[in-house]
Amino acid sequence: MLLTDSDEFNDFCLDMIRNEDTRNKVGVVFVVDRMREWLNHGGDITNRRSAPGEILISPRTINKLKLKWKFLAGFDITATPAVANGVVYFPSWNGNLYAVNAINGGLIWQQNLTRLTGLPIPPGRTVNLTVSRATPVVANDLLLVGIYGPAVVIAVRRSTGALDWSTQLDPRPLALITQSGTVHLGGYYVGVSSVENTVPSAAQCCIFRGSLVKLNVRTGAIIWQTYTLPDNGGRLGGYSGASIWGSSPAIDIARGHVYVGTGNLYSAPPEVLKCQAAQNNRTTPPAVPDQCIGKDIHFDSILALDLYSGQIVWATQLGGYDVFTFACLVPNNPDCPPGPNVDADFGEAPMMLTILSNGKFRDVVVAVQKSGFAWALDRNNGNIVWFKKAGPGGAEGGGIWGAATDGRRVYTNIANGNRLPFTLAPSTQTTTAGGWVAMNANTGQILWTTANPSNETSPGPVTIVNGVLFAGSVAPNGPLYAMDASNGKILWTFNTGATIYGGASISYGCVFIGHGYSVGLAKLFHPTWTTGTSLFAFCIKVGPERLEGGGIWDAATDENSWWTGAWQWTQSRPNRMDHCKPEQQHDLWHLMYLCMPWMQILWSFNTDATIYGGASISYGCVYVCHGYSIGLAKFHPTWTSGTSLFAFFIE
Repeated sequence: MLLTDSDEFNDFCLDMIRNEDTRNKVGVVFVVDRMREWLNHGGDITNRRSAPGEILISPRTINKLKLKWKFLAGFDITATPAVANGVVYFPSWNGNLYAVNAINGGLIWQQNLTRLTGLPIPPGRTVNLTVSRATPVVANDLLLVGIYGPAVVIAVRRSTGALDWSTQLDPRPLALITQSGTVHLGGYYVGVSSVENTVPSAAQCCIFRGSLVKLNVRTGAIIWQTYTLPDNGGRLGGYSGASIWGSSPAIDIARGHVYVGTGNLYSAPPEVLKCQAAQNNRTTPPAVPDQCIGKDIHFDSILALDLYSGQIVWATQLGGYDVFTFACLVPNNPDCPPGPNVDADFGEAPMMLTILSNGKFRDVVVAVQKSGFAWALDRNNGNIVWFKKAGPGGAEGGGIWGAATDGRRVYTNIANGNRLPFTLAPSTQTTTAGGWVAMNANTGQILWTTANPSNETSPGPVTIVNGVLFAGSVAPNGPLYAMDASNGKILWTFNTGATIYGGASISYGCVFIGHGYSVGLAKLFHPTWTTGTSLFAFCIKVGPERLEGGGIWDAATDENSWWTGAWQWTQSRPNRMDHCKPEQQHDLWHLMYLCMPWMQILWSFNTDATIYGGASISYGCVYVCHGYSIGLAKFHPTWTSGTSLFAFFIE
């Protein structure tokens, strides 16, 4: 196979594939070289929620995106599905974990987490069964799954779903795992969170401390655990909270860092609350807004930790004092600590990218906060490079669960759960719904804002692929939207029939997403959100698909790559077979189209009759038969009869 760095050649090939007129005139052979897979919530170790190897889905082909299959799980699905080696993995709020064939939606296996783990249901839970709400994480032959209380991570066999190991990360009864972790060099990095802040009385709240844990992938042993707050001795009246909630930790191999975001405080020591109350009563603002908070109190922060020791390398706290519990949802509630009670968590981990700042390339992490602010920080030291308010914040506002980037733009949802006036910058139009925002990755400048057409909030994560941004709506009919990433224009919509709260994953030319969210806290606070049943696969068809087109009879794989052929005939005879080569290969997760004039044929042998069947290989020999001119093959008068079986060997 010959490769080229010619952008013009690559564009030519891509245009032939994406254009229906030319695509139907060529036969296509394609090679998937460890094609882009979706291994955790963030897609991979960069947490960018993007699929850079995908070339089939684009603004020009999005109208060809069709529902390929729908898998009936029977209840809500909110986790972004993981995809690897042609299998889709996801949990449902019915307590099951599923493995489904990515090609046809057929069930491979399912496991009930209650029966599989034998874990008790913690007191105070709003869901009375063992469930997972996080994206399963692919780790070679294992699948790593976080349990939504107790705070346990399990590993199951990808082939069968059988339990391999189980490790509890925090013993506190309301601790849980909402984050989808990240695997790197035999280590599994995942955060721990808690719903301790839902208790109604200040006298009962709180002792939990958020943490990031590194586990041994093979054994589940804890290698290190780093807490976001100082030790409170397990007693009320100290610092608590600073959970690590969502998305996936980003792994910086060059620096040896892992990056996460943290949530708000649940409680603070009496002297801090007293200081804050006095500060609130001042007639002039203090010079230092967070003067009541001491050092090493890592709430509402972006953290960089050493991959190998867990030591905090740097920490940047963003937004000032923030102690919040559910008691603060009731106005003038004496159980609410002194404000401000902004609930400005980072509900997502930061994304890694490289930008151009002041004429120089700069490695940064970018995350969007529930305050509505987007922050870009220098990966070396945590210094702020830029920040921008993308939209309204609040307890269910700002960015939640996962922004996305393609390196040029940063994309985020703005949930706007409080229905505040939301200016659709750079225009002056406003909405009280949620929406989606694109910012210049170099500067944070808002490039476009699109309001949610269903006039609903937008709490779900976004996904970017090849110039198309995908996002769902919590509207009862569950619309999934595809937007032009350059301008925010909605290019494609599909109503799934139930609220979409989770995000999409993209792999093998398909978009995978679940629907439904009307359980637990969602049912309590959002009665209009609806129950779902299914996981959907929307795909762009590859190659011609007519009477004798597309890939027929079989494909081949060596577990790292897979190959198939596509051909089409018209007017009773085969058409010209041209083959198209790929877009420039820039990583190991790439779909490649081979153009026949540039494809290197290493060996050939003329058998003197039509070859219709395939070859088998054994003991260093290649076996193949020839001839096909009977039955329906007579539709092809140029095909010829054969006589023999051939064996070819290496001398």
